[in-house]
Amino acid sequence: MNPKFNLWIEINGQVALSVWRVKLLEAIAQTGSISAGAEKVGVPYRIAWQKIHEMEERLGEKLVETQTGGKEGGGTTLTPLALEYIGKFNQFNQEAQAYLQKRYQETFGEM
Repeated sequence: MNPKFNLWIEINGQVALSVWRVKLLEAIAQTGSISAGAEKVGVPYRIAWQKIHEMEERLGEKLVETQTGGKEGGGTTLTPLALEYIGKFNQFNQEAQAYLQKRYQETFGEM
C-alpha cells in the first residue's frame, strides 16, 4: 500500500494551479509551443489554451507570452512569474508528498 494525493490550489473555489496544469506549463516551456505542449500532455490545443486562460484569470497574472508566425515562425515562452509558480508549486508538492509518506509510515507501519 502507498498513499496518493492530488494537489491543487484554489482561488475563490476555482482551481488556479494543479499538478496537471503545472505539467502543461512545463511542456509549453520545453517545446516553445502551446500546441506542442498540449500534445505532450495529451490534450487538444483548445483545452490547453482554455486552462492557460483560466490560470491567468484566476491568478491575475500573465503566464505565457506568444509570438505569431513571421519569418522564423511563432512560439510561446513562459513569463518569469509562471516559472516562479512552477518552482514553488513543485517544491510544495514534493514536500507534501514526503510528509504524507512519513505520516503514512508512522500510522500504518509495514502493513
